[in-house]
Amino acid sequence: MNRTDLTNLAENWFSGRGWKPFRFQKDTWKAYLQKKNGLLNAPTGSGKTYALWVPIILDYIKKNPDYKTRHKKGLKAIWITPLRALSVEIEQAASRFAEEMGTQFTVGIRTGDTSQKERADQKKAMPDLLITTPESLHLLLSSKNYDKTFKNLQAIVIDEWHELLGTKRGVQVELALSRLKTISRNLRIWGISATIGNLEQAREVLLGPNSKELENSVMIKAKLNKKIEVRSIIPEKMEKFPWRGHLGLHLLDEVVPIINTSRTTLLFTNTRSQCELWFQKLMHKYPEFAGDVAMHHGSINKETRLWVEQAIRNESLKAVVCTSSLDLGVDFAPVETIIQIGGPKGVARFLQRAGRSGHQPGKVSLIYFLPTHAIELIEASALQKAVQKQAVEDRIPYLMSFDVLVQYLNSLAVSDGFYPQEIFPEIASTFCFQGITSEQWIWILNFITKGSQSLQAYDEYKKVEIEEDGRFKINNRGVAMRHRLQIGTIVSDAMLSVKYMKGGYIGTIEEWFISKLKPGDVFTFAGRNLELVRIKNMQVLVRKSSKKTAKVPSWMGGRMTFSAQMSELLREEMYTAATLENSEKTSKELKALSGIFERQKKESIIPKSDEFLIETFKTREGFHAVFYPFEGRFVHEALGSLLAYRISLLSPISFSIAFNDYGFELLSDQEIDMQQVLDNELFSGEYLMDDLYKSLNATEMARRKFRDIAVIAGLVFTGYPNKLVKSKHLQSNSQLLFSVFKDYEEDNLLYQQAFRETFEHQLEEGRLRLALERIGSQKIIWRKCEKPTPFSFPIITDRLREKLSSEKLEDRIKRMLKQLDN
Repeated sequence: MNRTDLTNLAENWFSGRGWKPFRFQKDTWKAYLQKKNGLLNAPTGSGKTYALWVPIILDYIKKNPDYKTRHKKGLKAIWITPLRALSVEIEQAASRFAEEMGTQFTVGIRTGDTSQKERADQKKAMPDLLITTPESLHLLLSSKNYDKTFKNLQAIVIDEWHELLGTKRGVQVELALSRLKTISRNLRIWGISATIGNLEQAREVLLGPNSKELENSVMIKAKLNKKIEVRSIIPEKMEKFPWRGHLGLHLLDEVVPIINTSRTTLLFTNTRSQCELWFQKLMHKYPEFAGDVAMHHGSINKETRLWVEQAIRNESLKAVVCTSSLDLGVDFAPVETIIQIGGPKGVARFLQRAGRSGHQPGKVSLIYFLPTHAIELIEASALQKAVQKQAVEDRIPYLMSFDVLVQYLNSLAVSDGFYPQEIFPEIASTFCFQGITSEQWIWILNFITKGSQSLQAYDEYKKVEIEEDGRFKINNRGVAMRHRLQIGTIVSDAMLSVKYMKGGYIGTIEEWFISKLKPGDVFTFAGRNLELVRIKNMQVLVRKSSKKTAKVPSWMGGRMTFSAQMSELLREEMYTAATLENSEKTSKELKALSGIFERQKKESIIPKSDEFLIETFKTREGFHAVFYPFEGRFVHEALGSLLAYRISLLSPISFSIAFNDYGFELLSDQEIDMQQVLDNELFSGEYLMDDLYKSLNATEMARRKFRDIAVIAGLVFTGYPNKLVKSKHLQSNSQLLFSVFKDYEEDNLLYQQAFRETFEHQLEEGRLRLALERIGSQKIIWRKCEKPTPFSFPIITDRLREKLSSEKLEDRIKRMLKQLDN
């Protein structure tokens, strides 16, 4: 069969369903059948799954004319997805096409949710098409004779590549591909990515820099000009002094009519705790929604999550309050309406969420933006422009992740062992390790066999043995078993399962939240108020509580920061607000803020693009200095510490620091000599690294980062299933190692990596430098104010939230507002 006949087969199948293939789908089929590799840039819900499953199956038909009567067993294609929730959809799409083409193909899924029995069955006979996650692929590479499993592999597709790219799971994918390229001779590699700023680099990371795969590759873009409409929900009455207290809950009544008039609505919150709060408040105020509204986030048990996803598909639910657990292409029938609660912190995330509505090609995506405090309307206004420009962030790939490399080499040593001279060129061909030196390679090999210089006396770190023929192999069964249990790079805080005293599993919760509770305390989880009875064997035992007030669990993931792109858009919007006096060009969001802007101008100014604003004022708490770089909370955290440290060198003064995405505050019991700060150029980028080290207690931050690195590299063992090691023990084990390396082996690559990641990823050192350069070129405007300004108010009240319960906080803020309104 020639190529035209093959594509006709597919087109006939499409027309039989009343569909017509898109241009990008046909282009992808053609490129695949020409044996090319590539990156397909297509949004969620555009039919990207069929763009690649179809040619994989057509290619098999072409090579096996008797495909209807004879079935060649064995694994032919792998589809990698970052989210387990996606695998069911992808399986359905693949099975439908394969079956209706008469290929006798089997499709299997292998993720963390796959049962032991299924895994054992797969071991005996692999499916033709396997849908799996990066972790499960590495588990396959750690099994005996894995080369036979992958020998006839024709294709590997990495779905949602943009999600994996800026994470260590992306590095896992790069390493697995470097191995598969050697074993599977005729392998075609394809990635599917939503729009990101650095698509070309994404293709290079996927296929390997300077590789023959990259040379023989294409970039296909689905130009689907999806129309996205953003509507802001603007409160009737604007508070002059915005604060993030109600999490937008004062707009609850505005949301209900939207839910009622729409068939299905997704309400996206940024954090799991916000998700719990919204769900509970909605149920409390509108009990008639019981059974029609559900909640979905990553810590709720699997059965509930799957039930909710299915209910969205068959439209038996009116609305779902969710977090990013539904961000990626959980491919259900289109949801009619999306409501984004609070700023999404990044353009890409916002576009992705908007794409969930009118999910089918050609439909308009409608997304409502609900501000959690008034100033977020500036974000809404900025997002309107971003949507028009399709201005999306870059995803920065990881470099030199030695912890992932150590884990990968141990996986190979557990399976059939490896010869360093064969594996080294493969590793050096990846984007992540393109700069690896032979000294570093020798250090890594010594590390897995001898346990590095400072740990040589301890046998437990000598995992890999070197056999007579030079093969590196793990022969100890205990070591091998512990290693397999710990494959993966997602290290979260230890998770405890939440159960009723009488049995009945509710979900999982992070240990650091539970560790703050004592028996008898009531917390909200999975939409219920639960009383903590006791913690036993990694299980949180609870009973239902009828108490009205409860603590809301907070998860570590709740601290999202602005992307650089979002910060820039926000600054531009701010400058627009400063220069446009309610002209025709002013967006309705900015018009709605006119009262706040007026009040801000009365007390201070709205900074223009060449201005940097500093405000100082005194309250009963002390002397406040508030700075406004509009650069996102991580950068502000670092800037605040840096400035506090530099001021303390001039005069002995101590501060408490508060920050949000717009600015940061230094609070002290004595007045800051601001003129001295300005005269001494404390915003200089010189000696930045040294000062950051000293100001931020970088060693402490690196020590926390090292916990994850130690877990990924297998230096500490997280425990057997149902008997996980407590988080605090993990922390103390890894801290001990960190101290040993700090004192005796400072050139340890994993120790150094902890500092590198702290500066590059956590403190965003590159952005910090750019922010300081920008401030250096701006005119600094220092305003001595009589009282707090509208811009400073959210930062001050955020700091109070840390100290006060929500009832006390509301009272305190009401008193503050009364004083300010005079």
